Amino acid sequence: MSNPTGLAQTKVQPAHLTRRALVYIRQSSPKQVRENRGSQLNQRALVERAQELGWHPERIEVLDGDLGQSGAVSAGRQDFQALTTAVALGQVGIVLGWEVSRLARNNADWYQLLDLAALFGTLIADAEGVYDPRAYNDRLLLGLKGTMSEAELHMLRERLTAGRLSRVRRGEYVQRLPTGLVRRADGRVEKDPDVQVRQALELVFTQFAELGSGQRVMRYFKQQGLRLPRRQTGGLQQGELLWRKPSAEAIYAILQNPAYAGAFVYGRRPTDPTRRRPGRPATGVVRKPLSEWMQIQHDAYPAYISWEQYLANRARLADNAQRYTERCGRGVPRQGAALLQGLATCGHCGRVMKVVYKTGVRYACYGLSKAFAEPACAHLDGASIEAFVVSAFFEALQPAQLDVLADVLADRQREHEHLAQWHRHQIARARYEVELARRRYAAVDPDHRLVAAELERQWESALLAQREAEEAAKRFAEHPAEPELEPELRERLAHLSQTLPALWATAGLSNEQRKQLLRSLIARVILQRIAPDRVQVRIVWVSGHFSDGVVIPPIHRQAAVTGYEAMVARIEQLWQEGYTDTAIAAALTAEGFRSARSSSVSTITVFKLRHQHHWVSRYHLHRQATRINGYWTIHGLAQALDVDRNWLYRRIARGTLSAPALIRTEPYGTYLIKDDPQLIECLRREAQPLHAQAQSQT
Repeated sequence: MSNPTGLAQTKVQPAHLTRRALVYIRQSSPKQVRENRGSQLNQRALVERAQELGWHPERIEVLDGDLGQSGAVSAGRQDFQALTTAVALGQVGIVLGWEVSRLARNNADWYQLLDLAALFGTLIADAEGVYDPRAYNDRLLLGLKGTMSEAELHMLRERLTAGRLSRVRRGEYVQRLPTGLVRRADGRVEKDPDVQVRQALELVFTQFAELGSGQRVMRYFKQQGLRLPRRQTGGLQQGELLWRKPSAEAIYAILQNPAYAGAFVYGRRPTDPTRRRPGRPATGVVRKPLSEWMQIQHDAYPAYISWEQYLANRARLADNAQRYTERCGRGVPRQGAALLQGLATCGHCGRVMKVVYKTGVRYACYGLSKAFAEPACAHLDGASIEAFVVSAFFEALQPAQLDVLADVLADRQREHEHLAQWHRHQIARARYEVELARRRYAAVDPDHRLVAAELERQWESALLAQREAEEAAKRFAEHPAEPELEPELRERLAHLSQTLPALWATAGLSNEQRKQLLRSLIARVILQRIAPDRVQVRIVWVSGHFSDGVVIPPIHRQAAVTGYEAMVARIEQLWQEGYTDTAIAAALTAEGFRSARSSSVSTITVFKLRHQHHWVSRYHLHRQATRINGYWTIHGLAQALDVDRNWLYRRIARGTLSAPALIRTEPYGTYLIKDDPQLIECLRREAQPLHAQAQSQT
């Protein structure tokens, strides 16, 4: 081994040779690792440089675990962190790197290493020389090299960013395309030549337009046994077309990608450095709103949907998103009985109201209660409000000149044909895979048993996939397409505004369909209680106009009904005039008064109010009196004869006590008996056996 000479010899001391020599190797990206092998060879040659400086081969250690890692930060570079730790422990005599930029592109990391090296007497070496961080000139030179390395990286990034933005503005930037779009060798972008891929994507957009929810589209694909295409852009299967189970993430990615609307977009998902996770370069991606996208170029790609449809899909997805804190989305129509689910909005705090199924449908809002511990905003009866909204909806409908059901059935038939074609393509693809696997197996050398066994397994898998595709097509064929619309039913639905109210009341429409019909015209229903028995309803139509109305829901307390004092005063007036409870109730209903739970005033309500105010009825006074105008009442005569009142009523019923000794008064129909001594004495004699029987029993 030759001894180091010159200036390096004066810096390398025996104490340095007793410690390790670390050769740090790094390249910035996996692409450089794959393609730029010369840089690795140059960096590994530093092992010989360490031997020339006097280090024994057993004390030389190569750190190459950070290949493919950027030197902009130390996070994620395990070998660099291990190097720094070894220097801090005084175990390193020299650190060798091909150039300063290989060790660090960040001054914070670079100066930390220099400080530790100066503190523990560790040398730094690159392709140009050996440096002692304790020496002023060497420290100054290493600092300048680190600063220049960082500036070089900054300028490189600036040039790359400027060039990329310039290509973006010119429309020349080559962007990764989603599945369904392919780029030809001449740069032109076309739809995927695979018909099944195009049909799968078109089916996603069609079903979302019909179902209105990404989750429902996913469930539809799962129920129909369909899969989503994915063309791999990396990994072992790069460039291959794979068919995978539908997932919500894949569905939403398709619906939200502007490339399917033919638009080239830049700046949709930039990277936020503050959100990056150490060692994970793909993290930190944020989604920007459409207004903050840097570049939008329409008609750059062949479109699956229009740009207007894309914006409508984005708005619908945002409307479906029900955030717990804000509660501002309408949500997806569900099967519950509440027709205004997602539409009912609190007029007090602005939040979407919750549905409560308790003794019927009710709409409640607890927004202020949960946020500020204040009383609940509202708890409203649902039936009366829904009746008002549905009535307004029917009035807003224009006479429909379309046969809606025929269009629906036609859509169902087209959908059935698309699915049938899908299964035919799936079978054709499976048969091609079987034939390909068979040819591969037939072409292999039989003596190469390991390869033959694997190809045989692939052939069996292809046969299994073919059988599954054929069975799925058979199951699908067992379900016939929707029948055509009968002429009679076509005539009934010729005018939707006339037939829909009758159809609405039947079981022909599900709750989900009723909600979807309401949402076709209504954007929001704002509810606010303005009185204990009054709810103000504002219907906001999709056109932006609105309709106002007041709904009178049933309540619990009669005293809370609007006009309660006036009704009590009117009852007193009619009572004093001698009206019965039934007549009073009819008069109050005709005058516009109402009960707490009904639009009319009931006899029971009149009776309760009289009882509360101690207003005894004329009928009751007549019944409890002894004599009236010289006539006995049933009550008075029964007391005089010492008999039960029913004893007199039975004689009246048998006719033994009748006119002219008996009269009946109006309007109460009470019986009065003439005060005739002979009649009274006759009745007294008839009652004597009762008295004797009572005495014998005692």
